[in-house]
Amino acid sequence: QVQLVESGGGLVQAGGSLRLSCAASGRTFGSYAMGWFRRAPGKEREFVSAISDDGGSTSYTDSVKGRFTISRDNAKNTVFLQMNSLKPEDTAVYFCAAGINFRSMSTVGRGDYWGKGTLVTVSS
Repeated sequence: QVQLVESGGGLVQAGGSLRLSCAASGRTFGSYAMGWFRRAPGKEREFVSAISDDGGSTSYTDSVKGRFTISRDNAKNTVFLQMNSLKPEDTAVYFCAAGINFRSMSTVGRGDYWGKGTLVTVSS
């Protein structure tokens, strides 16, 4: 069992930056691929980014490439999402997820454990 708690959301102006964190419980954090997803108002949840268990592979949805960076610290059971050059369309609740397979998380959005989310609001 893995419990995930996101933090770092808030209100920021367009062009600004935020860094999201996701703290995981459990001793097996390093065995899981980790990912970030988001749900914008009135829309379905969508994949944002994922990182493999050892941090060696990353993936991003096209709309955030070059602006967002995912990273992890397995010693601290934490995954991060650095978000730069934020746009109003990035406004959403951002969820952290843990999954047993990096490829399935990246392609079909499969996550085995989910956090409750943190709200990011980007004003124009």
